[in-house]
Amino acid sequence: MRTLSRTSTTEMEVTSIRLERTLKDKLKELSGNQGYQALIRDILWNYVQQKSGDYRPQFSKADIRATIPATAGRDESCVLTGKLIQEDEQMLLGLTIHGDLVPLSVASMAAQ
Repeated sequence: MRTLSRTSTTEMEVTSIRLERTLKDKLKELSGNQGYQALIRDILWNYVQQKSGDYRPQFSKADIRATIPATAGRDESCVLTGKLIQEDEQMLLGLTIHGDLVPLSVASMAAQ
């Protein structure tokens, strides 16, 4: 994860949040050099984008470890092409190198 350039820290509002010690320690471990507060901002922005429909993850075929045939239960967007996958259309679920399952159009994984 990388911190998205939105606002300089001097323009941000200070907000206090209480976290369990173990959660804070895990966030520090996962954040590496970026710092856990930047990681928390990234997580929150991703959540807001997903809930608002603005989230567009950036994946390449190299990020996909395996695929599973599936049928779309609702309209989805292929994470590789952005192409609409309509409800009841054949699709693939791609297992990413990070362990996430993501929607893929069948054509997006066809040999090129």
